[in-house]
Amino acid sequence: MGDAYRLHGMIAVITIDNPPVNGLSQEVRKSIVDGLEVALSDDAVRAIVITGAGDFFSAGADIREFTTPKAGAPPHLHSVICAIEESPKPVIAAINSTCLGAGLELALACHYRVSSPTARVGQPEVKLGLCPGAGATQRLPRLLGLEKALNMIVTGNPVNSKTLSRTRLFDSIIEGDLLQGAMEFAERVVAEKQGLPRVRDIKIDYPNHEAYLQFARNRIKASAPNLPAPQRCVDALEAAITKPFEEGLQYEFDLFLQLMGSLQSRALVHAFFAERNSAKVPDIAPDTRVRDIRKAAVIGAGTMGTGISMAFANSNIPVTILDLDQEALDRGIARISTIYEESIRNGKLGRDECRRRMSLISTTLDYNAIADSDIAVEAVFEDIRVKQGVFERLDAVMKPGAVLATNTSTLDINRIAGFTKRPTDVAGAHFFSPAQVMRLLEVVRGDATSPEVIATLFKLAERLRKTAVVSRVCDGFIGNRMMEQYARQAEFLLEEGCTPEQVDRAIEEFGFAMGPFRVADLVGNDVVLHIRRRWGDREAPYRYSETAELLCAMGRLGQKTGRGWYDYRSGSRHPFPSEAVEQMVRRHREEKGIMPRTIDREEIVNRLVYALVNEGSRILEEGIALRASDIDVVFLMGYGFPSWRGGPMFYADTVGLHTVLFRMRRFASNPHADPGFWRPAPLITALASEGNRLSEWGLRQ
Repeated sequence: MGDAYRLHGMIAVITIDNPPVNGLSQEVRKSIVDGLEVALSDDAVRAIVITGAGDFFSAGADIREFTTPKAGAPPHLHSVICAIEESPKPVIAAINSTCLGAGLELALACHYRVSSPTARVGQPEVKLGLCPGAGATQRLPRLLGLEKALNMIVTGNPVNSKTLSRTRLFDSIIEGDLLQGAMEFAERVVAEKQGLPRVRDIKIDYPNHEAYLQFARNRIKASAPNLPAPQRCVDALEAAITKPFEEGLQYEFDLFLQLMGSLQSRALVHAFFAERNSAKVPDIAPDTRVRDIRKAAVIGAGTMGTGISMAFANSNIPVTILDLDQEALDRGIARISTIYEESIRNGKLGRDECRRRMSLISTTLDYNAIADSDIAVEAVFEDIRVKQGVFERLDAVMKPGAVLATNTSTLDINRIAGFTKRPTDVAGAHFFSPAQVMRLLEVVRGDATSPEVIATLFKLAERLRKTAVVSRVCDGFIGNRMMEQYARQAEFLLEEGCTPEQVDRAIEEFGFAMGPFRVADLVGNDVVLHIRRRWGDREAPYRYSETAELLCAMGRLGQKTGRGWYDYRSGSRHPFPSEAVEQMVRRHREEKGIMPRTIDREEIVNRLVYALVNEGSRILEEGIALRASDIDVVFLMGYGFPSWRGGPMFYADTVGLHTVLFRMRRFASNPHADPGFWRPAPLITALASEGNRLSEWGLRQ
């Protein structure tokens, strides 16, 4: 059995060893069962310790087996758990570090559990649209109590072992060498004849559980109305109280199987794999050298610059903010301080930690002061001439090997790289606002950008706790190029008869965090118009509705002026319908001779979402994005696309590509909606005719 099974005197140690996260693959499940059989047949063995190799006990099921026959091959997880629970010799789980999902369910079946003080445990199945399927909803409330167990299972968030040290989950928190401590614990169990306690035999005592569970259901319905998994988790937890243990186990497993076949779970699993695939860039070898980022500089003290600076400081990277205006620097530091103070008030950070992070942020007016930084991220006004001045100065002062990154959301990276004598060191690092919060980083690869710089930015993204997606150069890259078509259709819908609130309400009911007009007011309508005017200079410009230009001419620039597509009241970001906007749109229709019509929710949603799908398919055809799933990651993490729909490309597959084609051709017959745009991308037509899935495009290229 190799290193998976070792004898230490009278203690047998079974080690889960399946890098990188010790997933419970079919081979691992078999090695555990085989180890148990060897230990039980050896009279010299008095107790068994199960632990994990490296930095994981086990992160649960092996995701590499999800879509293979091995996922269901014996021994099944339930069989492994049964073998552990029914062992006539005590079994101790030694949780050395991360223990999640099925890994924790395995540990719950052990007679005893010991842990290192830094271990983290959790049941994240709900994040994949599932409930636990191997007993967590039945065993955890017996050890933690109903409320703690419900919170852990319904949120899916891991918890530090020290936080749970006073519960029955852990029999001991061991400082120092965990394995040595676990074996000593096992020896005491044997010497003191402590027996074979089973979690299943513990009675749950929670008076008036019905009221508490109904309260939990109401909260979940309000916060996650479109996700069935959290509600099913509550149902399974209720079964732990109301049903005999075996019936509760079966009920939980039945719910697990139901959810596994749901569209929401398939979408969340797709998103899970899409995020991991986004880190795979075909021509970037795993051994590509990564430059060490120990010190950063950010050029520009505006909203984006300060947010990016906080992202560095939050990840323990010293950062210097450079601006040519001392007042701008002062405002930037004040903004950062305000955000950290709010974190203190909300209990998210302690005051000492906020002070430490603030101490990592410095400011300067002098380019020479950032010369020794390992990376400089430019975050100045979206104007190529302004950026030219910045990159010429950076080229002159930055040390050799420094990464020169631009946060531009639309401009040509190749042109920006051309302002330097080191284009191989230049790339796009497009953060999303607020940069200290949003998880997406669009890494834009110029024609000359070296593989080393791309690998460095991906590693940096990981350190900043962000997900990186690589894009080639085009106007707007992946996300903003697609959003341009989405926004154009939104404004055409206004011309044809909708109000801003009708459009926003329809797409928000679909699941978007915010509708297009609320987003425009948040970003600033003048900013949107500035980008649009620059795009209008292209060889083949798109036709736009003039409503955005008319809005800006009225001085309605968005939340910052208290008036945009909506009206805003002092101190509030809540949007109110604007009579002035409705009058402007009516006059515009009359001048263009457009007869308004009633447009239903389905058409609004389809035009907005299929605009993303069609443009995304063109982006794939042009090689701007590597994979359709990368596009889904961009929209799930950067633009508020509903996670339970899997992203625009996955959603198109759930609707059916033939249906998408039919509807796009119908939209093309509408002269007001830019018929030229609605010619389906050849990729969609080809995949539909072949019976292939759009969301899988590029995975096997």
